[in-house]
Amino acid sequence: MKKLDFFNQSIKVPAYVPWISKEDRYAVLKSLSQTMLTLGPTLEKFESMFAKYTQSKHAVAVSNCTAALHLSLKALGIEEGDEVIIPDLSFIADANAVIATGATPVLADIENDGFSISIKSIKQKITRKTKAIIPIHMYGEVCKIMEILDIAKSNNLYVVEDCAHAIGTFYKGKHVGNFGSMGCFSFYPTKNMTTGEGGMVITSSSKLAEKISQLRSHGMTKSLAKRYSSKYPWLFDVKEPGYNYRLDEIRSALGISQLHRINKINALRKKASAYYTTSLAKVKGIITPPIVDDRSHSYHLYTIRVTKDFGMSRNKLYNLLRKNGIRTTLYWTPIHEYTAYKKFAKLKDYPNTKKTYEEILALPLYPTISRSKQKQVIDCIIRNAKD
Repeated sequence: MKKLDFFNQSIKVPAYVPWISKEDRYAVLKSLSQTMLTLGPTLEKFESMFAKYTQSKHAVAVSNCTAALHLSLKALGIEEGDEVIIPDLSFIADANAVIATGATPVLADIENDGFSISIKSIKQKITRKTKAIIPIHMYGEVCKIMEILDIAKSNNLYVVEDCAHAIGTFYKGKHVGNFGSMGCFSFYPTKNMTTGEGGMVITSSSKLAEKISQLRSHGMTKSLAKRYSSKYPWLFDVKEPGYNYRLDEIRSALGISQLHRINKINALRKKASAYYTTSLAKVKGIITPPIVDDRSHSYHLYTIRVTKDFGMSRNKLYNLLRKNGIRTTLYWTPIHEYTAYKKFAKLKDYPNTKKTYEEILALPLYPTISRSKQKQVIDCIIRNAKD
């Protein structure tokens, strides 16, 4: 049997390594001693802590960020016949969440000077069927959220923020996710904090929070704790069919433990990112991402752009780094490139996305990465740069 390349022993600098501490392990093991392993007190504590950290009124934990996006759109009444604008340079989860409601994803270009959804493209994509916009705080950097909110207000549209990359990203004193109707977070293993799989919705609306809480658990009007606190636990109502999008106690325990040190995690990621930028700033043909002094960036990914002035293509640099034991990758292939989503795209509408896609490359970044491993990456790039 051919060994998977992911476990290739020649890779000396991995793209990412999850930071699971002894405290994380203890928290998970402790949760296994509980009688209630789902929808219990640990979940409630995790939601309460996350709401406090993000300065939101309500936080509802779910099974993953795709579920968070899907439930947010459902709670807002998005349905068949509606359109939702999303960026083309994005993970397919945004498109899948829209399609799951019966609505149509409308792909927008990104800005020519960054990775955020294009304001101009949003305006061009609005029709009488448009009901919402899903902007992404890509790679952890805040998008042009205030301009997007202005567009939404002028056109009576909802804004659901995709904050999958952005735990710890603040703007104008507010954590992202608090600007639109809802904000959706991911706790996938590669994210700044992880529960293995998991997600969260934050909102200032009690009504939306309650609806999402019901929809995540088959539409039941009573939680597990409330059912078993009543005379007959089997008596509850289902006003609208829901889904099994629950987050269990085990993953919630890991989330609590990770959330305790999220500021340290982000500080270490920023420090590693700053070292890359300082070292690569003068390399011709390499565009480094911005390093900001405030908290408007969570440094989820360190994505460079490899331009023609570097002397070799992004793909050639990727292969060269891999031959030197360094694993890199890119986030993501534009949605319009996939067979399942071509019907939603007009190829001439994405010049910035296409150009950026040909140049981006995410360098290894995780909180425990050593300077020596970063130096291997930096030296390999500099050594092969065009003079």
